[in-house]
Amino acid sequence: MSKNIKLIHPRDQITEVISRIYKRGMTTTSGGNISIIDEQGDIWVTPSAVDKGSLKPSDIICVKKDGTIVGKHKPSSEFPFHKAIYESRPDIKSVIHAHPPALVSFSIVRQIPNTNIISQAKHICGPIGYAEYRLPGSDDLGDVIGEEFKKGFKAIIMENHGTVLGGSDLTDAYERFEALEFCASTILYGSQIGKPNYLTDAQIDQFEAQATGVLPEMESTVYTSDEVEKRLEICEIVKRSCEQGLMISSYGTVSMRWNENDFLITPTGVNRWDLDIDDVVQIKDGKRETGKLPSRAAWIHQEIYNRNPNVNSIIMTQSPYLMAFGVTGEYLNVRTIPESWIFLQDINTVKYGDHFRNNNNTEIVDDCATALIIENDSIIITGDKLLQTFDYLEVAEFSAKSIVLGNSLGEMVPINDEQVEDLRKKFLA
Repeated sequence: MSKNIKLIHPRDQITEVISRIYKRGMTTTSGGNISIIDEQGDIWVTPSAVDKGSLKPSDIICVKKDGTIVGKHKPSSEFPFHKAIYESRPDIKSVIHAHPPALVSFSIVRQIPNTNIISQAKHICGPIGYAEYRLPGSDDLGDVIGEEFKKGFKAIIMENHGTVLGGSDLTDAYERFEALEFCASTILYGSQIGKPNYLTDAQIDQFEAQATGVLPEMESTVYTSDEVEKRLEICEIVKRSCEQGLMISSYGTVSMRWNENDFLITPTGVNRWDLDIDDVVQIKDGKRETGKLPSRAAWIHQEIYNRNPNVNSIIMTQSPYLMAFGVTGEYLNVRTIPESWIFLQDINTVKYGDHFRNNNNTEIVDDCATALIIENDSIIITGDKLLQTFDYLEVAEFSAKSIVLGNSLGEMVPINDEQVEDLRKKFLA
């Protein structure tokens, strides 16, 4: 979507985001609904009983402030609670309701996911409310949810139902929705292999406090053809990562070495789904492109490039199966299939806080491994070409997924040392 969301019609915003949710497997053909309230107080909402996988802008319904319905379908059966939220919270301008699998799991065991599982999630999601079960589509359900939103929540677990989230606009609501489902998934997958460990509020505050340093601005910026080409590569890989569930709207950093130790990197505070080439930030001689804020992890990328001449691209992200290992401290043994070990070798984990700017970051930046997990934060993947680095990320996530899913079948039997040595001689010598 355009950076100025006010210039995109509500019906176009809604169809784009519901399509994104459906394609990511976070709702079904019939499930889920989205709404936006505009400046006139009219509510634009998804229709009832229309395929969520093929919605068009013309399918979106407008419920006027006076109650008049404009459109060729009936508004969502859950419209009563959308209306109740807007009435109880004038600061909320968009609402998302869906049945994403991990959050439904929490709703049916009547628990609220602890967002302290990942460092950034607490600030994105805020405190989470809980609405007791009421008949779907009823005014009673609207009353219960409206009361929860009156308490100041922007995210609610709906008992035996799913989740509902609000935001200052649809982008804000979607970032919260995606981050909360990611937290729930990470907790679930982590619980299958070990015991999830949570960050304290003090640890999260410490992370926020140390991540505020900004590089000085350069006086002028030169855009060469090869530099622009790398910007395009970064945008394409970021979009692909979002589509594959390897990155979420609010977190994920991609960079490419450009010229000697100068590099290009994704910005901070820009929705990853909407990244454009003009958002990418050039870092030259330790200075940032004028008027832009690079990722808060830019200094780690800079140090990796400075100390590892063979590394020409870096992806730093959160993906649910890899982070299952990142939040439990369990060892991710990639000696599963030949491809995994050949690409990744062994993946180590460093303690939360080792990635702070003021700590000794030797294990992260010196002799940088192909893949490294930072507890409760992220995974760092390095490589030569960016597509190759993305491939390594996919292989790492697939390997983690296989181990998590296989854990219920029995103990993993890895490739043995002799087989690994054969692989080393054939592929890495």
